[in-house]
Amino acid sequence: MEIKNPMEVFQNEAPEVAAAFNNLIGALSSTGGLDARTQQLIYIGMKASQGDAGAVIAHTPMAKQAGATREELKDTILLTLTVSGIKGVVTCLQGALSAYDNC
Repeated sequence: MEIKNPMEVFQNEAPEVAAAFNNLIGALSSTGGLDARTQQLIYIGMKASQGDAGAVIAHTPMAKQAGATREELKDTILLTLTVSGIKGVVTCLQGALSAYDNC
C-alpha cells in the first residue's frame, strides 16, 4: 500500500473542510500575540507530546525558517517529558533534529 501525505488526502477527500481548516490556521497565525518562531515551537511541543513525529518533522523547517535554533527545537521536545513522559522524545527528537540539520 502506498503511503500518502495525510494532508493531501484530507484536501482531496474533503476540500471544503480542508479549506475551512486552513482558514482557521490562518486566523490563528495572524492574531499577533506570538511571533511565527514561537508559534512553531509551541506547535512542535504540542505535537511531540502526542508522539506525532510526522507533524513535528513537517513543522521543523517552518520553525527554522522563522528563526528557531537547533537548541530551541531540542529543548521544546525535551520539555514534553514533564507532561507526557518519554513518548515524544523517543518518537520525535531524532527525526526533528535530522530535519533541522537537512533543511
